[in-house]
Parts: sequence; structure tokens; C-alpha cells
Amino acid sequence: MKLSRGTAPLSTDERTRLVDLARRSHAVITRYQDAGGAYPASPTFSAYRGFAWLRDGSFTAEGISRYGDVDSANRFHDWSAGVLTRRRSEVDSLVSARAANELPPVERMLPTRFTFTGENGSDPWWDFQTDGYGMWLWAAVTHAHRHGADAGRWLPGFEVAVDYLLTSWDRPCYDWWEEHVEHRHVSTLGAIRGGLVAVAEFLDPARHDAALTVAEEIHTLVLTEGVVDGHLTKWLGTSDVDGSLPSCVVPFGLANGPLADATLAAVAADLDVDGGVHRFTADVFYGGGQWLLLSALLGWNLAARGDLDGALRHLRWIAAQADADGHMPEQVPHHLLHPGSRDEWIARWGTVANPLLWSHGMYLILADELGLLEDRT
Repeated sequence: MKLSRGTAPLSTDERTRLVDLARRSHAVITRYQDAGGAYPASPTFSAYRGFAWLRDGSFTAEGISRYGDVDSANRFHDWSAGVLTRRRSEVDSLVSARAANELPPVERMLPTRFTFTGENGSDPWWDFQTDGYGMWLWAAVTHAHRHGADAGRWLPGFEVAVDYLLTSWDRPCYDWWEEHVEHRHVSTLGAIRGGLVAVAEFLDPARHDAALTVAEEIHTLVLTEGVVDGHLTKWLGTSDVDGSLPSCVVPFGLANGPLADATLAAVAADLDVDGGVHRFTADVFYGGGQWLLLSALLGWNLAARGDLDGALRHLRWIAAQADADGHMPEQVPHHLLHPGSRDEWIARWGTVANPLLWSHGMYLILADELGLLEDRT
């Protein structure tokens, strides 16, 4: 459901401002997209500059695809497929090790971030994260269906990502926030399942069946070990929630019905303050501020359920965080959960990432859910 021009509860001035910010988000993303297709996480932030994440890039590409910039999204998916295709031998080695009942060390697993030329970074990072591989499969297939793109051009990359996930999906790894490598995270499992289900139609029979089998195993595992008090949990075996959990409802479809209802309600109750959403209650990163992309994720879910007023509340909050240049940061220091930890992160890495391309991509997604991209031209 989307707001039509006739029913949108917006003044002309506010609608114009929100649409202009969508145009600005598209301009920011495409300005900083590398010539080779990668979307940098942030062009200025010390720890992100010069690197691209499949996780950030997949949601950024979804926003760009919804905006109608097929070329930009295609170039990102071309880049991603190329990076993964060049990892074919690495993944074959990992598959062989698991087939021999060996558990490759974390250091052998594929990275979570790449240089713009597709290489590993030279400095240490929290690299074993499987969510982005599932997200990319979902984003590429969704884009292809939306615009009639030839997904076959990405098939070699699809196969590498699928083989990697089939051999590693059940292992503990770092979460969306590059923390807690000792746990199996529900949002990670949801992203993997969403990607495998989305891409299955393009796979050969053996991979197709294996992908759907693992997708069902993930669903059963989460329902068995990742639900407390009727809602999804941050990782298997805890009762805590996380701001990334709405992705398990929309777009990845792991939860529906009462489980989806309770999950969204738990996230809103624990982490949403005035429209801005925190990552999790123990978050000390830059003091534990409110994240624009998580506000958009919750708003996206609300819009998909027909709660347009709730979704618009989140869009308005995000828009209010943009600076005078229309740049959107990673997080803002409102309602800090642990303010005493903020200064140590500023001393370590500088001020918060701004712009963060993922924030801009999520704004485009939510703006589209609310019908605002109809006015972009």
C-alpha cells in the first residue's frame, strides 16, 4: 500500500521537501559510487572510507533500484557478482573442507568488506559475516524482477554466494553490527534464508533443492531456538531484541502472522524513541545513538502492513536528521543509551559517519513505500 497524491496526509510544502530529499539521496549515492560499481559505505568516515560492504550496498542498491536508476543498480550488482566470481576457488576449498568434516577457521572465511577492486582490506576487521551474501542475492533478484534485468549475467556470482552460504550458514559469526562472533544471529539467519529463497529459481536443480532445504532448516531452527515470549530474538538463546529484526519480516519473510506482530512490537517498545530506532539496549558504539537506517527499516515494515501514519512518522524523523547539505549520518546522538562511551569512539575514529550511503538508500526505500518517489522527476 502506498500513499496516493490525493490521500497523503502531507502539505504541499512538506511533500516537496521530502521528495527533494529523495532526489538528494540519489545524488549522494551516485556521486560517490565508484567507477567500478561499488557503493562505498561512507566516503569520509575513517573506518569505512575506501571499502564497500555487501550488506550496506545491497540495501543501497534496493533504494536506487526503486528510484529507477537501473544503470547504477546494475553496476553495483555487476561489481558484486565479479567480486564473488573471483572467489570461486576459495569457496570450493571451504566446501571441500566441510565435506571432509573439517571446520575452517574464521580467518579462512570470506570477508564482509572489500576494496573497490574487490580485494581484502589490509587492516584487521571483523570479517566473518554471512548476512551480506544473503542480502545481495535478495537485492539482485528483486532488482532483476522489478526492471526486467538479465539476472543470468550474475549467475556465476549467485552460485559462489549460494555455495558459500550452504557450507557456512549454521556457523556462529559476527552480526550486522560486527559483534558477538560466538553467536548465531536471527537477523543473519533471516537474511540468508531470504537470499536463498529469492535466488532458487535461477539455480541448477541440485543447488535449487539444497537452497530451499537450508531455507526450511533455518526457519525451523529460528522457530525452535530464536523465539521468546512470541517474538524473534537478537540471537539464538537470548530474550533480547535488536533493531535489525524487522528485516526478518520485511523484506526477508522469515516471520509472519503473530510472530511478526510481536517482533515489530517488541522492537518498537524497546528501541524506538520518538521515531528514531536504537540498535540494541547494550549498544555503546558512539554512546548508542539512534540509527536512521533502522528507523527506515521499521517504517518500511509499518508501511507494508498498511500503517502509513506510523511509517510517515519514521520518514519525518529521518528527514529531520539530514544536515544542510542533505547528508544523512549513520546515527545521531539523541537519547544516547550509554553517553559515557561516546567520547572514546570519537577519539578512536572521529565523528560519526556522514554521509552514510546505507542511510540514504533506506530513505529511498521508505519514501517509495509511501508513494513519494512518484514525484521525483
